[in-house]
Amino acid sequence: MKNIRRKSANKKNISYNKLAALVLFVIIASFLPAAAYAQELFPDMSVQGTMDMLTPPGPPVIPFIDLTVRNPASGQEVAFSLQLLLLLTVLSLAPSIIILMTSFLRVAIVLDFIKRALSLQQVPPNQVILGISLFLTILIMWPTFSLIYTNSIEPLSAGELSVESAYREAEAPLRLFMYRQMRARPENIRLFMAMRGLDRPDTLADVPTYVLIPAFILNELTVAFKIGILLFIPFIVIDMVVASSLMSMGMIMLPPIMISMPFKLILFILVDGWGLLTDQLVRSFM
Repeated sequence: MKNIRRKSANKKNISYNKLAALVLFVIIASFLPAAAYAQELFPDMSVQGTMDMLTPPGPPVIPFIDLTVRNPASGQEVAFSLQLLLLLTVLSLAPSIIILMTSFLRVAIVLDFIKRALSLQQVPPNQVILGISLFLTILIMWPTFSLIYTNSIEPLSAGELSVESAYREAEAPLRLFMYRQMRARPENIRLFMAMRGLDRPDTLADVPTYVLIPAFILNELTVAFKIGILLFIPFIVIDMVVASSLMSMGMIMLPPIMISMPFKLILFILVDGWGLLTDQLVRSFM
């Protein structure tokens, strides 16, 4: 009995000792600094966190553009406004200038004629035809464009020429190009000069630009249609031969174009039609 009482007393002492040690540990831990406690909880190379909320970003800043209309303070401001208006006018008319005052008109019409002569409806597409015409125009007009850049645009950007002088320098190569295409057939120039009531010109300088441009357009249309007629002749012969052959065989209900189109394509490829057509188009401007 005495041994049992001693064992129970020892167990009570051990439990009391554990409880005292736990209370002592809690008291010591409460007095430890927060930094030391954080170092014990987090390993090395860790980042200390925070409970503060981040400030939300402000709304995006949109710049304010103010366009004011006021009376000009000097003659320079009036001239600048007129120059800006002239520049916007030229930019809006740039496609028409490229189409009507360069080789684009003749090239585009001839390529459309060859497409119709081959009885092709969707191949090549119109976008492809216009793209080919554009790059052929750049090829043909490159010397003229180089003169315009050298004599007009480059000095104007360097401040060596005024806007009016730059316009005159840019106009001269285009006028010379248009006149060269009508040198052998000046009837259109005489026609428009007579319609305007002007005297017969002796030199190119006597022909105003507003007369030279419509004369050049009419000349390009005439030349393009002449080339188109020459392109149509061999393909019309193939259509006639195929149509007469079908009629003689009694195949009236079969469209002749279905039979003639492959023969026309074969003939066009055998003679290297695209190469010949491109070569003669470029040579017609030289």
